[in-house]
Amino acid sequence: QLVESGGDLVQSGGSLRLSCAASGFALEDGYGIGWFRQAPGKGREAVACFSPSDGTTDYAEPVKGRFTVSGDNAKNTVYLQMNGLQPGDTATYYCAVGCSEYAILTWGQGTQVSVAS
Repeated sequence: QLVESGGDLVQSGGSLRLSCAASGFALEDGYGIGWFRQAPGKGREAVACFSPSDGTTDYAEPVKGRFTVSGDNAKNTVYLQMNGLQPGDTATYYCAVGCSEYAILTWGQGTQVSVAS
């Protein structure tokens, strides 16, 4: 199970840190953890991927240089630090076990991020 938290309403240029707490499995087991988002009226898109086994990260082009994904195996939690938020980042953010939308083992319930201009 995955539970996201940290979503909020912020002003353009602001920052948020999302958390994805895992239970029922250990991040050390090696599954990649992906962050995805879905804006109103749009399809879901991949945002970032984190590999707990070696710390490898990957980012979608729109968020490179602004978002940072990290993990704490002791807390069994993955984080998404989002800086320089823009109105275009407004979406429901989901974490998932898996980094490809076509190979997801489980999804979190999502957390809403709204960025006001």
